[in-house]
Amino acid sequence: MKIQIINGPNLNLLGRREPEIYGNESFETYFERLHQRFSDVDLSCFQSNSEGELVSQIQRAGFDCDYVILNAAGYSHTSIAIADAISMVPAKIIEVHISHIFNREEYRHHSITATKADATLSGFGLEGYAMAIDYCLSTRK
Repeated sequence: MKIQIINGPNLNLLGRREPEIYGNESFETYFERLHQRFSDVDLSCFQSNSEGELVSQIQRAGFDCDYVILNAAGYSHTSIAIADAISMVPAKIIEVHISHIFNREEYRHHSITATKADATLSGFGLEGYAMAIDYCLSTRK
């Protein structure tokens, strides 16, 4: 099974940004733990702060992978282009949010991208990524 995690803007600062919301661990460190935990999965990751790069990567991974785990971050609430990219690819898309978006500012309560995703996880911290992988494994094609 091939899964790519795609992370959006500001997630490159995990472990340093707002630790009270996002925790103290960098994504790179967490990703190494995911690799160990899911050693039988072809797991890769991509991060960009640019909306266009995220659209291009969703298009690439969406035709190359079985699943894409997407944390579009702030673009979840604003990007029709990312939502459109999700709906154009055959891979199953699982949307993950580290924080509980419904317990935050009102503008975060609506996710445009979630309307196109196959499933959504919110508020489980970094463990949401592992939960998404578990879901992928339980619904293998």
